[in-house]
Amino acid sequence: MQPNYLDERLPRYTSYPTAPHFSTAVGASDYRRWLAELPAELDVSLYVHVPFCRSMCWYCGCHTTVALRDGPIEAYLASLRREIEAVAALPAWPLHVRHLHFGGGTPTILRPEDFAGLLALLRHRFAFAPDAEIAVEIDPRRMAPAMIATLASQGVNRASIGIQSFDPLVQRAINRIQSPQQTAEVVAGLRKAGVAAISFDLIYGLPGQSVGSCIETVEQCLALAPDRISVFGYAHLPGFKKHQRRIAEADLPGGEARRAQAEAIAQRLVAGGFVRIGLDHFARPRDPMAIAWKEGRLHRNFQGYTTDACQALLGFGPSAIGRLPQGYVQNEPVIGPYRQSIAAGELPVARGYRLSAEDRLRGDVIERLMCDMKVDIEAACRRHGLDRTVLADAGPALRALASEGLIAFDGTHLQVAPQARWMVRKVASAFDAHLQRSARRYSPAA
Repeated sequence: MQPNYLDERLPRYTSYPTAPHFSTAVGASDYRRWLAELPAELDVSLYVHVPFCRSMCWYCGCHTTVALRDGPIEAYLASLRREIEAVAALPAWPLHVRHLHFGGGTPTILRPEDFAGLLALLRHRFAFAPDAEIAVEIDPRRMAPAMIATLASQGVNRASIGIQSFDPLVQRAINRIQSPQQTAEVVAGLRKAGVAAISFDLIYGLPGQSVGSCIETVEQCLALAPDRISVFGYAHLPGFKKHQRRIAEADLPGGEARRAQAEAIAQRLVAGGFVRIGLDHFARPRDPMAIAWKEGRLHRNFQGYTTDACQALLGFGPSAIGRLPQGYVQNEPVIGPYRQSIAAGELPVARGYRLSAEDRLRGDVIERLMCDMKVDIEAACRRHGLDRTVLADAGPALRALASEGLIAFDGTHLQVAPQARWMVRKVASAFDAHLQRSARRYSPAA
């Protein structure tokens, strides 16, 4: 096995093509047309970005900013509401919503009445399915009982709680002090209020982290009995996120240490009754995600693995990405230009990508690999009506991976070796026709 694979920078493949390949060739006028073309029977998902936190976690790779006062948040909400109204008005009929995800930043930084008002607007402008999933990302360090009550009263049915690590040394190194007790109180409050589905987010590869501290964090998480746990590798990109410069690169574990941490976490979670899903998600056997994985219905979007099978995702707020059958659009990432576009009566699209038939095929192959650890290339080509020679450029990389024992490949059926699942991004990259132009922007493969 090639040691250099451990430090090779690769996309997470939450989309294909990935965001660095979006361009200004696609803009607001394209988005308007694409929205107007959406068929009435199409189910959609919504993503709402809240780009504010009360303090900055130094590991953070999200588009967010520190807001110590509520004034900037209130001004932003006014723009966000206008964007929602503008987008909802473009299709000829109310779009049917199956999933809604509030991300950030810290969505629960909103005042309870503002959060309720935002959800009321979304419900007014879109047709929500009775069983729609409504998920919210939560920072338990600043979660008041009033906000918990509001989440429950507004129909939120999944809470995604950021933990990262419970190791005090690691927490100090990343500027995120969060006790297990603090987290447990929020979990208990959510369950008591009726928000039953609880997900945790963990990170490995942080400064000062060890296999021992990772396992200790997992043990503390298991005691709180979440339904799902996501385990992400820290991506150190100080050239793009200046606050990451507060983390000394010398304090970060190398590729072998990162892999050891990830595998130790995975083994403990599986021993604790979780199903290992794809690269970095874990769920209880009866959780909808575990069932979707077992039945081959798992998907991947910008939040990672998902049960969301909708063909369209509409993103609201700065940096939010939308996915439609025709292609991708991404909003202005900076709050100022985003609000200026809204004030001028424009959709705040900064860039995007128009999908070709080949892009859809490659994206399908990559998604199945990322979700199932296997793919039938011939069947994928038939689904898209393309000849398999379109993917001939993947051949040399696949043959090399097969010779190293990372995959089994007979020319049609591709299976990632069980011991090499942590390298699935490397396998998927064989089908990425764009990769070499942007590899520096991605996280290590392990």
